[in-house]
Amino acid sequence: MITNRPYWKDAVVYQIYPRSFKDSNGDGIGDILGIISKLDYLKDLGVDVIWLSPVYDSPNDDNGYDIRDYKEIHKDFGTMEDMDLLIKEANDRGIKIIMDLVINHTSDEHPWFIASKDKNSKYHDYYYWRDKPNNWTSFFSGKAWTKVDDMYYLHLFSKKQPDLNFHNKDVIEEIKDIMHFWLKKGISGFRCDVINIIYKDSLANGKKRLVLTGLEHYHSTKGLHKILKELRTDVLDKYDAFTVGETVLVNTKEANDLILPENKELDMVFGFEHMETDQINNKWFKTKFKPKKFFKTIAKWQEEVYWNANYLENHDQPRSVSRFGNDTKYHLESAKMLCLFNLSLRGTPYIYEGQEIGMTNAYLNKIEDYQDLESIRIYGLAKKLLFPKKLRLKLLRNASRDNARQPVQWDSKEGFTNGKPWIKENSNKDKINVLANMEDPNSILNFYKKLIAFRKNSIVLKEGSFEKVYISKKIFIFKRKTKDKTYLVISNFTSKNVSYPFKIKGSVVFSNYDKQIDYIRPYEAMIIDLTY
Repeated sequence: MITNRPYWKDAVVYQIYPRSFKDSNGDGIGDILGIISKLDYLKDLGVDVIWLSPVYDSPNDDNGYDIRDYKEIHKDFGTMEDMDLLIKEANDRGIKIIMDLVINHTSDEHPWFIASKDKNSKYHDYYYWRDKPNNWTSFFSGKAWTKVDDMYYLHLFSKKQPDLNFHNKDVIEEIKDIMHFWLKKGISGFRCDVINIIYKDSLANGKKRLVLTGLEHYHSTKGLHKILKELRTDVLDKYDAFTVGETVLVNTKEANDLILPENKELDMVFGFEHMETDQINNKWFKTKFKPKKFFKTIAKWQEEVYWNANYLENHDQPRSVSRFGNDTKYHLESAKMLCLFNLSLRGTPYIYEGQEIGMTNAYLNKIEDYQDLESIRIYGLAKKLLFPKKLRLKLLRNASRDNARQPVQWDSKEGFTNGKPWIKENSNKDKINVLANMEDPNSILNFYKKLIAFRKNSIVLKEGSFEKVYISKKIFIFKRKTKDKTYLVISNFTSKNVSYPFKIKGSVVFSNYDKQIDYIRPYEAMIIDLTY
C-alpha cells in the first residue's frame, strides 16, 4: 500500500455548474444557498470534492467565465457570506471545494481593462494592446482582435474576454493575490481554465489554419511552465491544495510535462483526445461514435500519463449517456455502464451534476431556446454559410454546451426552482429525476452510490496499475492490479450481445446486470476478481 498518498488521488470529484444546480429563492437561477441545501445529498452520494464552476462577479457574456471581480460573488449566486457558509458547511461534512481559476482573460468590464484603455496607465500593459492586429483567430470563431479607438486588443475567446499579458510581472502578482485570497478562505485548490494557453511567446502572424490560426505562438509554451512553477512555489505549496488543468489540445507527453511531481506545476489535467474521437476537425461536425477509436485513446492515456483526471462529461460537453451510450432503449444499462467504466479507470474520477441520474442531452427544437454564446454564434455562422435550418439545429443538438447546462432534475415538478428557469428544462424530467432515482433501488443513482462506496474500499481501483487486455469494435477489457489482487473490467459500449473473447475464471464482484451469463449483454459492464 502506498504511503503519503495525496488525498486527491483517492477522491471522487463532483462538478457543480451553479446556475443550473439548485435555485433557493425562486428567481430561476441556481445559487450558493441552493448548493448548501444539497450538501447532504452529495455526502450521501460519496462525493469528496466539489469543483465549483465560476460564481464570481461577471457580466455573464460567457456564463461566468468573463470575470469582472475575482474577489466578489455575483449577485445571482448570493453573497460572500453565503460563500463562506458553503465552504464551512462543506468542510464540516468532509467535502473539499475547488474553484475555477480563470486567468487567461478577464471581462472587458474588469477595472483593470477599463483602466488599460489609457496608454499612460500601468494597466495598459496588463493586456495585449497593439496598433495593428495579427492574423490570429479566436476559439469562438472570427478574428481574435477588437479595435477600441485607435488600438486593438487580443481576445482568444469572446471580444468581452480580453487576454491578460503574463509577460507583465504585476499580472502574475495579481493572480497570486487572488489565489491566496480564496485559499485562505478554506478552499482546497483550483480547476485552471484553459491554463496551457495563457502565455504568448510572441504576437507574430500564425500559420494559416482552418481554425485557431496563431496556435503555435501560445500553446503549451516554455513561459507557461515557468509561470506554473512560480504559482506552485509561491502560493499552492503553502496550502493543502491541488490543481487540475483544463489543457487544450495536449498530447500525453505535454500532459506529463505539466503534471509529473518532479516538475512541480499542476497535479493532473483534463485531456480532450477521447472527447474528440467522434468528430471531424472540431466539435460541431460529429461523426458516428466508434467505440474502438475511443477505447484506444483511453488506453493510451491510461498507459502513458502519470495520473489521469477521468471524465465523460462536464459543463462544456454533451451528456455522456446520449453520446457514448443509448438514452432511449438502454438508458438505464448504458448510464450504469458508463459509471462503472469511468470509476474503474486509473486516476481521479470526475462526475458532472446530473450524470449520476443519467441526465440526457437537451434536444432543443429552436434557436430561441439556446442560451450558450458559442452555440448562438455557430448557428449564425452556419446560417451565413447557407446551411439549412434543420442542419444548423442538428449541429447544436449534438454538440451545444447547453446540453450539459440544463437544470438538475431534482423531481418531476419544481425541483430546480419554483420560478421560471433561466434556461428551458429538459422535457424528460418527469421520468429522469433525483426523487424517482432515490425511490428505485435499481436506479442509476443507487448504482453510483454503491460503486463509489466499493471504490473507496478498493485498493485495486484506487492504487492498482492499468493493463490493456482486449479492444474490439464493441468491448473494452482491462486489468487493474496490485501485488495481491487483480480485477478484470469489461465494458460493452453497444446494444449488441457479445461473446467473451477468451475464457475467464473469476468471480463477478460488481455489475450493472443481475447475474453473469455466457455472453456479454447490451451495455453490460462488470468487475471480475481474478484472484482465486
